[in-house]
Amino acid sequence: MASNSQADATKAQDNPRDEFAKLSWRERISYGAGDLAQNLIFGTIGSMLLFYLTTVYGISAAVGATIFLVVRWVNVFWDPWVGAFVDKHNFKSGKYRPYLIYCGIPMTIFAAMLFLPIDAVRGSIMYAFIAYLATALIYSFVNIPYGALNASLTRDNDEVSTLTTVRMTEANIGNLLVYTFLPLFVQMASPNPQSKDIGFFGIHMNLGDYTSPKAGKAYFLVMGIYMVIGFIMLMCTYFGIKERVLPTAKESAAVKYSDLWVEFKQNKPLQVLGSFFLIGFTFMFFGNTVWPFYMQYNIGHSEWMASINLVGSIPGIFLVFLWPIIRKKIGKRQFFYAFLALFIIGTLVLWVWAMPAFKNATALGYIGRFLQQWGITAATGYMWSLVPEVVSYGEYKSKKRVAGIINAIMGLFFKIGLALGGIIPGYINAFFKFDGTKTSQTSGALMGIQWSMIWLPIIFALIAMWIMSKYTLSDADVKRMNEELNAERQAQLDAGTDEI
Repeated sequence: MASNSQADATKAQDNPRDEFAKLSWRERISYGAGDLAQNLIFGTIGSMLLFYLTTVYGISAAVGATIFLVVRWVNVFWDPWVGAFVDKHNFKSGKYRPYLIYCGIPMTIFAAMLFLPIDAVRGSIMYAFIAYLATALIYSFVNIPYGALNASLTRDNDEVSTLTTVRMTEANIGNLLVYTFLPLFVQMASPNPQSKDIGFFGIHMNLGDYTSPKAGKAYFLVMGIYMVIGFIMLMCTYFGIKERVLPTAKESAAVKYSDLWVEFKQNKPLQVLGSFFLIGFTFMFFGNTVWPFYMQYNIGHSEWMASINLVGSIPGIFLVFLWPIIRKKIGKRQFFYAFLALFIIGTLVLWVWAMPAFKNATALGYIGRFLQQWGITAATGYMWSLVPEVVSYGEYKSKKRVAGIINAIMGLFFKIGLALGGIIPGYINAFFKFDGTKTSQTSGALMGIQWSMIWLPIIFALIAMWIMSKYTLSDADVKRMNEELNAERQAQLDAGTDEI
């Protein structure tokens, strides 16, 4: 006989309008597969594209950074339009889910084309720009509806918290595959392999030169496999979840592009969380972008990158279950203070590691990366659990549920942060005369990499702490608003005036 909790979950699954549904584990895991998918598809771009463009592809660091900059400026105007479009339109098969199929296929193809290993396009600034622009534009039609799905599954705050831990566990499995195994797989497939100690229990592997112009086929092969797996994960999300908390037909018809500015102006928690997203993901992607450079040139042991990242991935996969426990013990804002401080400590350990006397001390690399990644994955991961309550706050104030628009705003801040994490280090590298054609760099170039890897992320982390101090939406506030909104919706249903 099923337990009461299992029976409740089954009952909730059978009632698509139960806005306080208890989610099944199948639905939680299915939703989180979308985070895994997007990391496999788009995370590869954030982690390796600038490195690939300035070494294998053969364009300068300044040009690579400029491509990132222009595309992100396009996103500033594109994403709000996508959010309004998503909120305004419906499909027979759902409001947000269909985008995962219709736009997931071209996104997968475009992302792989970024690493096309053809001599005719190598070094072509125009090709790199168009391929990246196409990928970024179509990605918005996947990322924004996927984010809106988070607020459409349930209003139950405890369920949202549990869902966040599950999705972030899967997201960090994606991070493990991207930031740990992706560089390793590319090196294994690259030309001129040599047996190297990877810094993990004396294990040696044949690793090639992944900075060589001849490594293009290795990148394309590995990226192509990642893209296909990512698309399969998107399909797991599509077939495994149910949309329950949705705007009415009247609300959808009333959505306008200008609602973005109205919503952002009147939704104070949205302003705070959006700013936190911007700063948080900026310094997160600083580290992701610069890490290959830091390991290759400042530490001088790129062969250790996979093993150190493997240890760094542990907290994001195996310690995520602690997030809701810690949050309940110390509070919402204190949660972010604690983990941002942990990030700063880990980053300082990595700074010490780069000193000449400690470069061969792999233990410092393991400790620093573990603490750094524990801090950043917790801070930037758990903040996604605040998005549904910001959506509810906006609905409570404006009487219009615009989850797509709010997720477009969040997605925009996320993407600007992602872009700045690639743009600024690129320009810093250019300013300090980094030369991707050389196997060693000047002391000035090494200092530029250090600023991008160590000091600027620490400054941004301190700013993020200050921003989070301004977030005043309490759990009691969220519970009260959701109960009132649900009561209003049920009254409309009883009166026959509510239609999805």
